[in-house]
Amino acid sequence: MFRVTIDNIEIKVEEGTTILQAARMIGGKVVPPAMCYYTKLRGSGGKCRSCLVKVTRSSGKDPRPMPKLVASCCTPVQDGMVVENNISAEVREARKGVVEFLLVNHPLDCPVCDQAGECDLQDLSFGYGLEETNTREPRREYADVDICPLIKLHMNRCIHCYRCVLAAEQLTGRRAHGMLYRADTMEISTFIQTTIDNDFSGNMIDVCPVGALTDRTFRFKSRVWFLNPVNAHRECSKCCGKVTAWMFGNEIYRITGRKDRFGEVEEFICNECRFEKKDIQDWVTEGPRKIRRQSVISANQYEHLKKGSIIHPIEGTTEPQE
Repeated sequence: MFRVTIDNIEIKVEEGTTILQAARMIGGKVVPPAMCYYTKLRGSGGKCRSCLVKVTRSSGKDPRPMPKLVASCCTPVQDGMVVENNISAEVREARKGVVEFLLVNHPLDCPVCDQAGECDLQDLSFGYGLEETNTREPRREYADVDICPLIKLHMNRCIHCYRCVLAAEQLTGRRAHGMLYRADTMEISTFIQTTIDNDFSGNMIDVCPVGALTDRTFRFKSRVWFLNPVNAHRECSKCCGKVTAWMFGNEIYRITGRKDRFGEVEEFICNECRFEKKDIQDWVTEGPRKIRRQSVISANQYEHLKKGSIIHPIEGTTEPQE
């Protein structure tokens, strides 16, 4: 077992564990954000750079610090390693720069985006985003591409995390889309005369950290904070049949896979469960699902501004929600 210290908290982990995985074992604010890493997808990580941390001590045998910030999702721990995440001012400043680059071409369409309220980029921007950008260049725009009858691709919102490509390839064994071109012309798209039509394509929506891939059967119907997530299951020959049903009254607005506290799908589900079974009679409901992640739809996570009264207008303080 290796001993590693992250933000002054020591933990024992097995050899081969990455810094991000060790931080997740500790939990809380010690955990770096991750926009591209996904536990169940081989080859994910190392692309978005939002999980950068500072290694102040490489190991017990080598007390020297690493010369640069490292991606915690793909850096294995060493015995005696000391890591700084939130307690490092250098990490916080670097993360602000990463968020600025992620937003440099991202359109400001949160008011109309179906991902709003459960968007990883929205949460990351809340914590590290800047009020103004340093760039003045026009944002890139992509032509509309119809990749699938059930999934809508908004390429302008894509941050090139590669999750959807890995999910499509590893769940079905067949790649129908990928990353085309390079540099500022890079985009996710299907190959020539190809469409995504496999039974597990809907999982690309669940793994997408932004609103680049959205459910055509749910588009513009409601906001997630107006819906009640309920655990439900059914007998299915294609998948586990365990889902989260997002309901308004007795009506099911959408179906998603169940996600853990890090926002990752516990078990992938098929398109039949996701898109075709929208009747409450199709499911056995188990009860309300608690959202255990930092998000708009999770209570007591964000802070709100307490506005001053007319009599005492100078009293304006930021307080956590109760």
